[in-house]
Parts: sequence; C-alpha cells; structure tokens
Amino acid sequence: MSQRISKVNELLKREIITCVERNFEFSDILVTIHAVDTAPNLRTATVYVGVIGDKGKAKDAISQLNKKRGFIQNEMMKRVILRNTPMLTFVGDNSVERGVHVLSILDEIGDIDLEEEEKA
Repeated sequence: MSQRISKVNELLKREIITCVERNFEFSDILVTIHAVDTAPNLRTATVYVGVIGDKGKAKDAISQLNKKRGFIQNEMMKRVILRNTPMLTFVGDNSVERGVHVLSILDEIGDIDLEEEEKA
C-alpha cells in the first residue's frame, strides 16, 4: 500500500469517527471505527466497524450506517478535499472479539503450565 493511500485511510477514518460521534446515537452498544481501506483509485472505501454489545443490535447499527452512507460521505466531503469522494461500505469487524478469545486461550494455557510446574 502506498504512503498516500495510508494517509488517506487515516484521514477518512478520523473524519468518519467524528461524523459518527456527532450524528449517531446507538443504545446499549459501543460502536467504533477500526480501519478504513480505500481502493487505489479512491473511488471506494471499506469501513471496518467494531460493535461491542448485542449481536442483533450490532447488525442493526451497521445497517443504519450503510443506509446513511450518503449523509456520512457528504459530511466527509465538506472536510476532506479529494478529487473523488470514495463510496463508503460499512462492514462488521470482530477482530477485538477474536483477540480477546485468543488472549483467554493463552491465559488458560498459562494456567495449565503453572499447575504442571507446581506438581513437579
């Protein structure tokens, strides 16, 4: 990935976060923007959204963001000057949940190793 695309990704991520914080309210869940992956031609961008909370509400939150995609793009366009404003697509990102799961497995392995050392 080029340095220019990386900078655009970070800029878009920051502006999308600001827009979502100001204009959207989600009850009983925490919605975070993890990353933005912009195509090399800057015409499309995939926004990875992490949701902590109820799975059903998580799907609804991502659906709501996709429905309001035009509004978010318009707000972003006012603050970020690009030749083409990328068309955003919001997708779920469960990397945090996977990371917590891996850490819990590692903790269990560590506990088993400690128990075996104490027995020896």
